[in-house]
Amino acid sequence: MARPVTLFTGQWADLPLAELAPLAKTMGYDGLELACWGDHFNVQEALASATYVKDKHALLASHGLQCLAIGNHLVGQAVCDLIDERHQSILPAHVWGDGEPEGVRQRAAAELQDTARAAKKFGVKTVTGFTGSSIWHSIYAFPPTSQAYWDKGFADFGARFTPILDVFDQVDVNFALEVHPTEIAFDIATSERALAAINQHRRFGFNFDPSHLAYQGVDYIRFIRSFGPRIFNAHMKDAWWGKGDGSVGTFGGHTSFGDARRTWDFRSVGRGMIDFESIIVALNDVGYQGPLSVEWEDSRMDRVHGATESAAFCKRLDFKPAAGAFDAVFAKDQQAP
Repeated sequence: MARPVTLFTGQWADLPLAELAPLAKTMGYDGLELACWGDHFNVQEALASATYVKDKHALLASHGLQCLAIGNHLVGQAVCDLIDERHQSILPAHVWGDGEPEGVRQRAAAELQDTARAAKKFGVKTVTGFTGSSIWHSIYAFPPTSQAYWDKGFADFGARFTPILDVFDQVDVNFALEVHPTEIAFDIATSERALAAINQHRRFGFNFDPSHLAYQGVDYIRFIRSFGPRIFNAHMKDAWWGKGDGSVGTFGGHTSFGDARRTWDFRSVGRGMIDFESIIVALNDVGYQGPLSVEWEDSRMDRVHGATESAAFCKRLDFKPAAGAFDAVFAKDQQAP
């Protein structure tokens, strides 16, 4: 059968899971990629309670839903970032603490390690997320920026994430970075450099998401073929580019998503410019068998309408890989007698 189509719940955290689960089923989803915020999945409660994960599974099962990954992007962002006041609004209080930057980074790292342990207890093999980056602010390379400066950023990532990934290894869970601007990896070149920084750690892979690559001009099909065995999760998310009124370019002009001046923006799946047909073919070619997880974002559209049509789009597009060569039966010994 084709892959399960799931919904990433991060953008739905205003709804209690007890309300979102039946809605997701109605919209056509087979499961949920639970975000570790709102009441969708609480890492510390999962670890402390004897009944928490059982109750979550029971809630999902009562609506015919499964969970194949959990996402802790918000905490992951704080592990390598240069911490400022924006992080306080997205971090749990026990991770933010007194807000002292290095303390925040260390507590975020500890929380991500606990996320691996909670995923193990919950019975899922993949944690999706972010890493943050201590060098994102230098993206434009001015003042003039040396490779040695950027090397220090990757070294910082390696030092902070290797102990995290070791815990993931201990509990047999994978970490899937969503390659994305503001992270240590935001294209193919930086993904290769990130892997080198953690010595190709076997628990580090990717949450493939074409929407963050296409408008940059990165070949997202090449990404799949470059990192096939390390793609642990796949987000189905659309974008368009080359739009707007010419006043705002790729850097966004400090405008908000949905501003009509923007040259690029996120769109409901199937409404943008991503070539999902080629993505399905490439995912099949590299043997990816995980879920197609819709991360729904479109500032111009009602989300229930958009998420419903996105689930239907993915199910219509996906197909089971071929069991063999179509011309194998030309040989007489392969033909029915």
